[in-house]
Amino acid sequence: MFEGRVTSGCGTDRTNPRVLGDVQGQGDFGGIAAIRVRTAGGILLLAHIAFVAWLMLRPLDVPWVMPPNLHPLAGIRADLALGWPAAVKPLGEGLGLLAPLGVLLPMAHGRLTVSPLASLLRTAAAACLISLGIALLQTGVPGRVVDVDSLLLNTAGAIVAHLLVVPAARARLRRWEPLHEGLEAEPATFQEGLSQGRTPTIPRVGIAP
Repeated sequence: MFEGRVTSGCGTDRTNPRVLGDVQGQGDFGGIAAIRVRTAGGILLLAHIAFVAWLMLRPLDVPWVMPPNLHPLAGIRADLALGWPAAVKPLGEGLGLLAPLGVLLPMAHGRLTVSPLASLLRTAAAACLISLGIALLQTGVPGRVVDVDSLLLNTAGAIVAHLLVVPAARARLRRWEPLHEGLEAEPATFQEGLSQGRTPTIPRVGIAP
């Protein structure tokens, strides 16, 4: 009499779409989060640029205007010569006008792993170009004059905002994302184990000679 063992090998069913969906779903969080960050950053970026354009390109009804300032730092020195109380408002307005770009531009880019220096340079260059574009458009707006110090202050404001917010925010998101993915993976693994179940085994079955 021969004795044999009949075993039904039932491992993970790789053709089961439910199992594959559970396993693939573990990596969806990073992509969805990146899309949401890019979308929010893009919308806020466009809204801020539209607001700045509306604010800085409106015609001004003034009896006279100052001549254009094409000498770097001349306007800043003139403001500082008036004393800090009088200089805070014009300098603060120049720094704050495009400061949100320092955060919104990296948001619209939507990358967590990027060189901090490269990100800072890209942000500064983009803010400078936007400020330059506004200054060029102001040449055709009544009551507006070109001030090269505004370009310097706008770019400096974006750089300061970038340094204060973006590196720390990216580092925090890089630490938080793997933790969230791990929490999402636990229910999926448990569900996969339930769907797989135990491997059925038929013990020894006697076979007649």
